Amino acid sequence: MAKTITLFGIPNCGTVKKARTWLETNAIPFQFHNFKKDGLAQAQVETWLNQIELDVLINRKGTSWRALSDEQKNLANDREGAIQLMLAQPSLIKRPVLQIIENEIKHLGVGFKPEIYQSIFK
Repeated sequence: MAKTITLFGIPNCGTVKKARTWLETNAIPFQFHNFKKDGLAQAQVETWLNQIELDVLINRKGTSWRALSDEQKNLANDREGAIQLMLAQPSLIKRPVLQIIENEIKHLGVGFKPEIYQSIFK
């Protein structure tokens, strides 16, 4: 199986734009998966949560989180509730999510820092 690099996010997100620019500038081929346009499968989110903590994946600092009711926020306290919340409102997922697959997930990262990307792709 070939190595695939997928960047998940929303195109108008500033952090996603920085990550996309970094990958393009460094001539790293990748696929972009737009949460809003392309959707998100429950299996995908479950796979991510097998590798990273829920508190890393869900963005509790953004405007989407602040717009939730207390009842909705409480759903995020357990895995299943959080998955349903993220599927209903993908903008609650911290962005971007970088997934590198080579036979299986080799790397999964959330957020963007140039120095971290540099270490991943050296």
